[in-house]
Amino acid sequence: MNAETLATAGELLIGVLVLTGALLSALSAFGLIRLPDVYLRSHAATKSATLGVLFVLAGAFLYFWLYLEHASAKLILGIVFVFITSPVAGHLNGRAAYRTGVSLWGGSVQDDLKAVVKREREGRSGSETDF
Repeated sequence: MNAETLATAGELLIGVLVLTGALLSALSAFGLIRLPDVYLRSHAATKSATLGVLFVLAGAFLYFWLYLEHASAKLILGIVFVFITSPVAGHLNGRAAYRTGVSLWGGSVQDDLKAVVKREREGRSGSETDF
């Protein structure tokens, strides 16, 4: 393969990554608007938005690496931190919403945490404190 073919393949790969990331981010925004409850919205925000941001950052990293011959440590750190923090934050938001009594959507068919939270609340006595 010659250099021109490799450059075209690199441009195509970067374009596909950025376009896929943008479409996933748009899908996430659509999910945040259209989904009925906080739990489903949290799912849309953490899954597709995280993947969308990761694809865009991966495309930017490849652009800097292939065309500017500079491997950006900042982009790698951004990818790692988004990959770790966004799903954890979404999980904690959903958990906090559930424990404060935010109701599930009426069309939900399964509530796996109901029995666990009920057992926790029944097992506590009035003298115990959380630290």
